[in-house]
Amino acid sequence: MSRFALTALLAFALPVAARAADTYNIDQSHSALIFKAHHLGAGHVYGMFTEMSGSIVHDAANPAASSIDLTVKTDSLTTHAGQRDTHLKSPDFFNSKQFPKITFKSKSVTKVDDKSMNVTGDLTIHGVTKPVTAKVTHTGTGKDPTGATIIGFETAFTIKRSDYGITYWIPQIDDEIPLIISIEGNKK
Repeated sequence: MSRFALTALLAFALPVAARAADTYNIDQSHSALIFKAHHLGAGHVYGMFTEMSGSIVHDAANPAASSIDLTVKTDSLTTHAGQRDTHLKSPDFFNSKQFPKITFKSKSVTKVDDKSMNVTGDLTIHGVTKPVTAKVTHTGTGKDPTGATIIGFETAFTIKRSDYGITYWIPQIDDEIPLIISIEGNKK
């Protein structure tokens, strides 16, 4: 048997390798971490962190091979009120100088349905790491103006700030803080 014939036979006989997962860089200009805090039993104060980085590995065929690695700069916090922002960045709350980053590193991803998955990982805030599981929705895949592939995900869940050592002014400001994280990634 010729070398060509043997190569061709092996090519058809061996299983086709599974398609590799796609990797995306987080696009901070199209991503946000939004929070709200119930204030003095009356209204809600909303804020967001505007600077984040990291990567998303997405494998639609094998969600267990997917992952996310996210870093948020605590100094990028804004509530659109300068004095309040300065206070939230102080040692009373986020202590941005000592703890400049919030991080999330996934440990497992399991499919819920065609559009969502449960993502479990370690969330680190204020130097404290706790396990978190969030239901994450794939909001879409598209093309940017240059034709590059982009992908979006969003989740909403609640944390207790006291779990992360941020206890200043509880209960005047609620301990439970709802979060919305919306991420868009650009394919590497």
